[in-house]
Amino acid sequence: MTAVTSTGPAAFLGRHEGLRGRMPGASLPWVEALRDRSAEAFRVQGFPTRRVEAWKYTDLAPVSATVFGEPLTGVDDALALPPATRPRAVFIDGRFRADLSTLEGLAYTAENLAWALPELEPRLGALARPEEHSLAALNGMLFEDGLVITVPDGVAAGVLELVSFATESDRAPAFHPRHLVRLGAGASLTLVETAAGPTRARYLHNPVFEIEVAEGARMSHGRLQQEGREAFFLSTVYARVQAGGTYDNFTLNAGAKLARNEIHVALCGPKAECHMNGAQLLADGQHADTTTALDHAAPDCSSRQTYKTVLSGKSRGVFQGKILVRQVAQKTDGYQMNQALLLSPEAEIDSKPQLEIYADDVKCSHGATVGELDAEQIFFLRSRGIPLEQARAILVEAFLVEAVDAVADEHIREALSGAVTGWWQRQGIAGGIEAA
Repeated sequence: MTAVTSTGPAAFLGRHEGLRGRMPGASLPWVEALRDRSAEAFRVQGFPTRRVEAWKYTDLAPVSATVFGEPLTGVDDALALPPATRPRAVFIDGRFRADLSTLEGLAYTAENLAWALPELEPRLGALARPEEHSLAALNGMLFEDGLVITVPDGVAAGVLELVSFATESDRAPAFHPRHLVRLGAGASLTLVETAAGPTRARYLHNPVFEIEVAEGARMSHGRLQQEGREAFFLSTVYARVQAGGTYDNFTLNAGAKLARNEIHVALCGPKAECHMNGAQLLADGQHADTTTALDHAAPDCSSRQTYKTVLSGKSRGVFQGKILVRQVAQKTDGYQMNQALLLSPEAEIDSKPQLEIYADDVKCSHGATVGELDAEQIFFLRSRGIPLEQARAILVEAFLVEAVDAVADEHIREALSGAVTGWWQRQGIAGGIEAA
């Protein structure tokens, strides 16, 4: 264990030095070189401030000011997990738990990164960009574990659950799992990811995903973020999609005090597709930021992005979405939409859709809408005998369900639907929404 009493970048850099030679893969020169390169990038960048354009609307000062320590996960954590009905990988405080996971008899490989490191030199760090992204650099110097998924050519892998729990602690732990996913040509996988933790515990969960989708492969990635209300969730996803492949991502941000969902996708071959959709459900005191960067780097590719945000109390939502169409990417079809529903006069949404186009034969559009509950719709429902509070709840649910219904994969849609319904009921929306 490394004691940490300082804050900010110096604390994390000190932890990196204190753990030198004792982290997984320390005997592998290439792993140590990757950690050192990431540490240097983090030393140069530190935590991004609001002077950085990509972080203009999200302030990481609360993260920088918190004293974090190494997770002290015990082996007898009392976790009430439902019986596994499909393959499941469980991580507690960022560390793989074989005793809680069910990964036997698969037609593909799913193993924890700490064990698999000797075989990962070509893959680990192939997509992440620590010199450009500070949180990826932080992850790169302090990752201890993660999930490594390898699906061979032509294999339909079905559904795999990736579950991450934080435990109750009298300290604020920080963990930085690195997850690697590779789908071979014509393969398919549905990954249902859940992140959760104790309501009042403060901790930092800083995962990084590196996802490779080969020719004709398809990955559906459903993400349900329900971290504790005092937690920090800072996630970065890198995905590379080859010709004819599809990466379909839906992220539901419903937890954490401060959350950032950052996704970078490159469409690298003709006919590649990407769908990035999601919802942010924010209660009083929460801040959630979805930032996407979609690189159309090949011709005849298509992309769709739709994100919805519901804000109650004094909450703040952010959406930043950039579509880059390179000169070679003729016949690009790109669409991006951000919609927000304000349930309180104190709620705030910042929306910044962007298009950067260097090709001339393209079809691209973007837009953003911000509004309150429709007074005429409320009147219509009340004229049918529905009480005011219930009428408002019906409209909120309809706004959210529309986003979830767009999810093609039934397993992901089922998980998200229950979470969405539970969220607005827990916020007391069914019993009375604030008048905006």
